[in-house]
Amino acid sequence: MTDPLLSELLDLALDVAGRAGALLRDGRPADLGVAATKSSPVDVVTEMDIAAEKLITGFLAEHRPNDGVLGEEGASSEGSSGIRWVIDPLDGTVNYLYGLPTWAVSVAAEREGERIVGVVEVPMRGETYHAVLGGGAHAKGGAYGEGARLRCRPAPPLDQALVSTGFNYVADVRAHQADVARVLIPRLRDIRRGGSAAIDLCDVAAGRLDGYYERGLHPWDLAAGDLIAREAGALTGSRPGLPADGGLTVAAAPGVFEPLQALLEELGAWHD
Repeated sequence: MTDPLLSELLDLALDVAGRAGALLRDGRPADLGVAATKSSPVDVVTEMDIAAEKLITGFLAEHRPNDGVLGEEGASSEGSSGIRWVIDPLDGTVNYLYGLPTWAVSVAAEREGERIVGVVEVPMRGETYHAVLGGGAHAKGGAYGEGARLRCRPAPPLDQALVSTGFNYVADVRAHQADVARVLIPRLRDIRRGGSAAIDLCDVAAGRLDGYYERGLHPWDLAAGDLIAREAGALTGSRPGLPADGGLTVAAAPGVFEPLQALLEELGAWHD
């Protein structure tokens, strides 16, 4: 990596994601409960979401005080450097609340609106995924030991593809997503529902999934994972010709992406 700014941002993202992951893993209280709700009574925030975001924003303010920040739990500042951090301090809060292992810390950096660094820390796997724009995607820890470059899987036919998705916490949106999944299931090898968009995108990058789609994501849900998936050779987008966004996010190996996106378009899996 020849750009010293990218090196600096990646090092900071790795450091702070690791710190937040350790806080969440080691500091989870036995009596953890819901601190607040968001879009619906089942869309929850815990005290640990809030604590992890405070840790991350404090660290970034100390090291790069002129950068902007956008965080899931309310952190928002414009900054003056042209760099903005997009953070999800705990992606997979419901899993975390219930003691399930599929949750992550997601930290991304944008320059003038373009994603340039992404880190996803998955503490219960002991794995860290990271990418720099133009530098490929990598993982370390867990199954990856000291480190490995990631590549998405060679594309199978769509009817042999393993695809993950997620469901919204608003009841009518969730019902529509269930209708889409009902039609998709017989046309795929199978569908998985992990509960963390960041991890699903990294699993596409790592070849653990052939594809992933979800309606209703926020910038912090996908910023780091989208970059990691693309740097591993996956294609990402929304409706045909559009980048991944809150209307629809699709990520898959080339050869799976195109028919999956077309089928999702046919089924109206997106929203404006």
